Amino acid sequence: MKLDKINLNKQNNNPSFKSTNPFISNTLSGGAKLADLFIRSQENLSSTRFIQDTATNWLPKAIFSRSKADFAEMSFLEFLESGIFYFASPILGEKLFRNVIFKNFQPKNLKSAINEQIPKSLKEITTNPNLSKAIKNNAIASKAGIILACTAIPVAEYTLSFAKNLFTLKAFKKSNFNNIANLDKGKAEKEDKKQQQQVEKSAKSHLKKAAVLSLAGVAIGSILALKGAKSDKLINLSKAIIEPGQALSKGISKLGIKNEKLNNTLSKFSLDFSNNNGKLALGKGQLALTAILGLFGYSKAASDRGKLDVAEVWTRVPLVVFYTIFGSELFEKGFINILNKLGKCKDLIKKDAKGNISIPKRTQLPEIAQKLAKQNKTLPENELNKLVKQKAFITGVPYAFSLLFMGFTLSAITRLWTQYRYNKQNKETKNDTLIFLGKNLPEAFKSFSK
Repeated sequence: MKLDKINLNKQNNNPSFKSTNPFISNTLSGGAKLADLFIRSQENLSSTRFIQDTATNWLPKAIFSRSKADFAEMSFLEFLESGIFYFASPILGEKLFRNVIFKNFQPKNLKSAINEQIPKSLKEITTNPNLSKAIKNNAIASKAGIILACTAIPVAEYTLSFAKNLFTLKAFKKSNFNNIANLDKGKAEKEDKKQQQQVEKSAKSHLKKAAVLSLAGVAIGSILALKGAKSDKLINLSKAIIEPGQALSKGISKLGIKNEKLNNTLSKFSLDFSNNNGKLALGKGQLALTAILGLFGYSKAASDRGKLDVAEVWTRVPLVVFYTIFGSELFEKGFINILNKLGKCKDLIKKDAKGNISIPKRTQLPEIAQKLAKQNKTLPENELNKLVKQKAFITGVPYAFSLLFMGFTLSAITRLWTQYRYNKQNKETKNDTLIFLGKNLPEAFKSFSK
């Protein structure tokens, strides 16, 4: 499971940095240039971000890999999982369904206006007084249809572990987790043919079901996008698909259950895409759903290979899922609040009237540097160097925590804990055997002597 996905959601709301500001690149010192490279990588959702996050999630596990098979299947998971999180929504949701397929389902004279609204939130669409009912309904139906058509994204995350099992079985002829993880330190247990057949059967079955479910999502989504705008019931269904939390909250209220905190919590759950500068990107609700389904996919696939595999999954993955959905954002906000209370990085950490704290983007730093230079009667270049280093520090500490704790520490602890379980299990088995022999061998010898 990916460790830094919450950063994806955080950055989705920001335009990706497309060009280098000459003022930044030409005036930074050596240390600030390195800091700027890090900031740029954090504000870029392209292949740079994919490579960076894959490497930082892959490296700790690679270092602690226990065998060639363990290394290979971990690498298989990490790279494909990164592809799902970073490229599935932009490729499927944005390029394929929004701009190629579903565009053809919209009225010809309204195509451009409808397509322009799709990345916007449901609230923005429904409350815009300048939009006609036809544009609103078509945009809402198309948006819901795209979400359904992208069912393949969470489904792919769920079935990825089964694909990994099949890959390891075919490439290394192994289905026994104890052998894959090399828990007996080179003394491999005999592979069970029945288990191998079960692993293969289970993997192929889940992959087939995933394909059927994904195709069904595309079919139902296409029908909704094509017919939804003409029916009030389908529009209400579309709204419920986009914002299921709000629909559930309203349903609970109708039942007479009045709990403001519960309703507020539920209403926040959304399956809508994030608006990445007018383009569809993975939303926080989609992230949560995908991560949670991934956990259960990991667990179910692990159960085909042995109890220790299941135990390892439930030792590590729930913590990773929680950190993926909530932890990184909570930690970063907490760190920024600490800096604010200590009076550090004052030129970057700003609090508005409502108490919300914000940090400027990299592209805003030169303008801030110019203002500070006039205010402090210093050179803009010097101010910019300070700002870049401060921003790298604010971003870098939470990132380092993710890498060091969620990456290296958690990977090491998980593997040590699995080895401990295996050793304890074997010790208990050996002790049971010795006790059995101690009780029964004397009787056996007596019978033999008679």
